[in-house]
Amino acid sequence: MSEIEQSIATLARRDGRFHVDAYLFVFDALAYARDTMHLIGEEASEEEAQGDEGDEDVEERHLTGQQLCEAIRRLALEQFGYMAKLVFNQWGVTKSGDFGHIVFNLIEIGQMRKRDSDRREDFDDVFDFDRDLVAQYRIRSPD
Repeated sequence: MSEIEQSIATLARRDGRFHVDAYLFVFDALAYARDTMHLIGEEASEEEAQGDEGDEDVEERHLTGQQLCEAIRRLALEQFGYMAKLVFNQWGVTKSGDFGHIVFNLIEIGQMRKRDSDRREDFDDVFDFDRDLVAQYRIRSPD
């Protein structure tokens, strides 16, 4: 287990609300935002994940809570399909605002960083699990 994974596992045990996989999924969503949604540069998301401070380009590469939630939603549908809500619920995540708690926990231990204007509440009500993960899910058949 890497040092980062160990610190996240310790955080998950200490906090007790969310499974370690929920924390790791946030990092996967950052990579998804970079690689698929092209919201941030490659070097940016790696530095964001490592909590590298003091860089002047932070404003250009920073994701908002809403953008990260959209990356989380899209990646969940891609990876888990119709089961996305169930997977999140198994991890202790029941609403988009829970990802705000996860992100701010990661900020506390230096694994992510924030701007002064960022708030945990930026993640509240960004998407609804029933509407945006279940009701709108469509199974696509290969053509």
